[in-house]
Amino acid sequence: MSTEHFDVLIIGAGLSGIGAAYHLQTRCPGKRYAILEGRSAIGGTWDLFRYPGVRSDSDMFTLGYSFRPWKEAKAIADGPSIRDYVRDTARELGIDRHIRFNHRVRAASWSSEQARWTVEVDVGPGEERVRTSCSFLYICSGYYRYESGYTPSFPGRDDFQGQLVHPQRWPEDLDYRGKRVVVIGSGATAVTLVPAMAADAAHVTMLQRSPSYIASLPSEDPIANAIREHLPERIAHRVARWKNVALSLLIYQICQRAPRLARRMLRKGVARHLPADFDIDTHFNPRYDPWDQRLCLVPDADLFRAVREGRASVVTDSIRTFTKNGVLLESGKELQADILVTATGLELLFCGGIRISVDGDVLDPGRSFIYKGLMLGGVPNFAFCLGYTNASWTLRAELASTYVCRLLNYMDRHGYRQCLPRPDESVPDPRPLLGLTSGYVRRSVDHLPKQGTKAPWYFRQNYVLDLLAMKLGPVDDGTIVFSREGRPLRRELASAERPRRVEA
Repeated sequence: MSTEHFDVLIIGAGLSGIGAAYHLQTRCPGKRYAILEGRSAIGGTWDLFRYPGVRSDSDMFTLGYSFRPWKEAKAIADGPSIRDYVRDTARELGIDRHIRFNHRVRAASWSSEQARWTVEVDVGPGEERVRTSCSFLYICSGYYRYESGYTPSFPGRDDFQGQLVHPQRWPEDLDYRGKRVVVIGSGATAVTLVPAMAADAAHVTMLQRSPSYIASLPSEDPIANAIREHLPERIAHRVARWKNVALSLLIYQICQRAPRLARRMLRKGVARHLPADFDIDTHFNPRYDPWDQRLCLVPDADLFRAVREGRASVVTDSIRTFTKNGVLLESGKELQADILVTATGLELLFCGGIRISVDGDVLDPGRSFIYKGLMLGGVPNFAFCLGYTNASWTLRAELASTYVCRLLNYMDRHGYRQCLPRPDESVPDPRPLLGLTSGYVRRSVDHLPKQGTKAPWYFRQNYVLDLLAMKLGPVDDGTIVFSREGRPLRRELASAERPRRVEA
């Protein structure tokens, strides 16, 4: 079995992977790289999700790339527009020539003696197993399972005689015109689907067990559009980007430091778009504090408009069982439905489920500590891209890629072949990686890396502090161990248990 070698392998050709490739070929032009993409198209999330109304829940001045200004009028963009933006970026910058489609990575094993990763890949529909190798492995595959979303085990599920659909597997030929639709869920996907489907369906009901915080924003950013009329494109993009960074940081800090004030502000915003007699406290006033779970955004109050006009409704109750014609609720009420949409969330999956081993030891991500939000303690020449939960994913993704390039250039200047974040006794008790109480986070907490309480083992949710640390902070901070030799570094996995050995 032949093995092709690269300086860097990027896993994933979505928003993060294309951005990583740009930074790599710009900041490290001498590096030979390839992008391995398990699917047949560029776009990642924005190519996978095809449900009605799919769109960003971050503004495109921050979700878009810093190096390629977003030119459309709408700041809250639809999924196809984002997909085209990512694909056009890859084509214009020559990144698409480095992508190998239908290459699904199954395992990656590090050899300290050779100072390289050997990556096992299934290629094509026949899943032919091939191997390739690299000196540095950068995983940009997101943090959820692409093959399937999360659907609870609903009682009586097989009794329902209508169509049952999960947004992650949306049928291209699904016709919901004139039909009764019940969307189960209250997160970002549900609040997107309801107004989009309500335009053609007979009626759409959003059935939620408990409410989420929802805020309305204009789909077009009038300040950003005004700035673009008076300043050159790149300067205008930078100003609009920083304006939105500052605004999102302000909102998050208010939610964290003054949750009662934030709750009143959010409730007032909802009330402004609904009838005076609407029961806001039942349907839009969550039990948790703002930003304990991700805040949902709706453009131009479309969800509230659909409810106000009677095309959609909100029901807050629990499901007792599915029935032949819909769902029976704990209150005894039955919701009639021709189509049930289970917008019940994602299944988180670290590094796309790739089995990672280091010198024969299989990594257990759930017992590892994260370093600077992108590397793992005890794992050499390895990084993974993780975005913010309280702001745009791309803000953090670009900082991660910038740091990876700094690290690679630092190693080249000093002749190092290996780098490894090494936890010490000062690493505190582990905390969950994602500081949210959402169901999809709680279900996966044991399978994701942990963070500590202090840098560099702390995953900040602050773009300004991360910008200073990732772009200006020292690469050799006393925590990373470097080596010029092809031999095992003294590595201490930040783990409660010793890793398993790979069977010979």
